[in-house]
Amino acid sequence: MNKLAIAAALAATAAALTIPAFAQESRMQSSAWFNQQQSALHELSEDDGWATLEGGVKFRRTAGDGTGPAPTVRDIVSVHYSGSLTDGTVFDSTEGRDPATFPLNRLVPAWQVAIPYMGVGDTAEIAVPAEMGYGPRGAGPIPGGATLFFTIELMDVMVPPGT
Repeated sequence: MNKLAIAAALAATAAALTIPAFAQESRMQSSAWFNQQQSALHELSEDDGWATLEGGVKFRRTAGDGTGPAPTVRDIVSVHYSGSLTDGTVFDSTEGRDPATFPLNRLVPAWQVAIPYMGVGDTAEIAVPAEMGYGPRGAGPIPGGATLFFTIELMDVMVPPGT
């Protein structure tokens, strides 16, 4: 029985020694992943047409001239959009579907900042730092801390009833 107790103690010690190494490796991967998320934002330059808006949101108009009716955060917007992660994985899109209609004030902060810079008929790309998107927790297929890219076409702006 003494040998059994020694074997159990050795197994527990071995497990305790491997946990910190595993945790350190996991943290290093998380740091590398986080750095890649930040790098994706910093690679977007003014020379390529990117402007930096409030909260570090990057914005680039790809179609239209911004002269159509523009929404305020209190409005309802109808949009076609596609959202992807930094590796190009599309996590949501209206492609092949009807436009999506949302109260703008219920969307992630980055959309509330960027869409008012658009006029109806414009298409823009936005790059979203995690804190202006889904933050450290993420949502659904979006991991926590993710930088997001959206292509958004503003189809219509509607004023909510009673305003």
